[in-house]
Amino acid sequence: MATLCRPAIAVPEHVITREETLELARTLHADHPQLDLALRLIGNTGVQTRHLVQPIEDTLKHPGFTTRNARYEAEAKARVPDVVQRALDMAEVTVRDIDMIVYVSCTGFMMPSMTAWLINTMGFRNETRQLPIAQLGCAAGGAAINRAHDFCMAYPRANVLIVACEFCSLLYQPTDLGVGNLLSNGLFGDGMAAAVVRGQGGNGVHLERNGSHLVPDTEAWISYGVRDTGFHFILDKRVPGTMSMLAPAMREMAKPHDWDVSALDFYIVHAGGPRILDDLCHYLGLTPEMFRYSRATLTERGNIASAVIFDALDRLFEDGGAGHEARGVIAGFGPGITAEIALGTWVGTREAAPVRV
Repeated sequence: MATLCRPAIAVPEHVITREETLELARTLHADHPQLDLALRLIGNTGVQTRHLVQPIEDTLKHPGFTTRNARYEAEAKARVPDVVQRALDMAEVTVRDIDMIVYVSCTGFMMPSMTAWLINTMGFRNETRQLPIAQLGCAAGGAAINRAHDFCMAYPRANVLIVACEFCSLLYQPTDLGVGNLLSNGLFGDGMAAAVVRGQGGNGVHLERNGSHLVPDTEAWISYGVRDTGFHFILDKRVPGTMSMLAPAMREMAKPHDWDVSALDFYIVHAGGPRILDDLCHYLGLTPEMFRYSRATLTERGNIASAVIFDALDRLFEDGGAGHEARGVIAGFGPGITAEIALGTWVGTREAAPVRV
């Protein structure tokens, strides 16, 4: 029985508010012909605060891809171990109990992967398997859960550590002035998460079924342009409407399990923007309250890419969890257009949870 235990979450110390974001847009892009549209779109995201790995004055500078990627590596190595240790503690396992590490990130590049550094630095066994996932964007958090579930199905006594590290602010490109880029500058934030999937024991979400869905011919809708100045985020205006295609995929994946995806007890989904959540309410026939954890993540942290679903799941834990054997879904959405979906039941009783960090 593979169980996804409570995630550990961390965000950097530098904070930018919605009002500061809007004022920056007005100042930096005063002559932009579509400034009013960009301001309206940023305001409609619902994002009130975001956390950044650097002060905003440094974030707005572009010292070159080499320097930025070195900053990504340095910040990840400085910040991730604490998140990992807290996740291990909450799952009541040690580094010696972990059989595989899944590391997901789309905002920096390392080879060898961060997994190798963690094994060498934190005392994981040399036999620990490594699975870095770098090109699934915001869907990677869901993919990490699903690959951990698969591994525990193959090796029922195994334990998997998942780590998500996203410093979206290091991708800021001052020369990208499309409306979609300006919107992204006001939407994405930085954050880290770690969680353990235990093959046996543990409290949290007992993973029962997982699946993937790719929407045909949408590869160009979310992508990176890889250039001398680094990763350039490309967002098609059709992306906000993808739930009309992914909501039915969620419903179809649940049918063989004899579950109605519109009648579950909890929903942990990627909050890429408010329309994703609004459309899921519409297409699945749900009230906005069912997505309160994802919406709270979006409001307080912005879109933190692959770490979103872990932050939203942590909020469910903080709220005392769900009732024993309550049914739910976890879904990550990202480039492809791809959905990574997991169904699970709650293991444990509702109780007071530790304070979030």
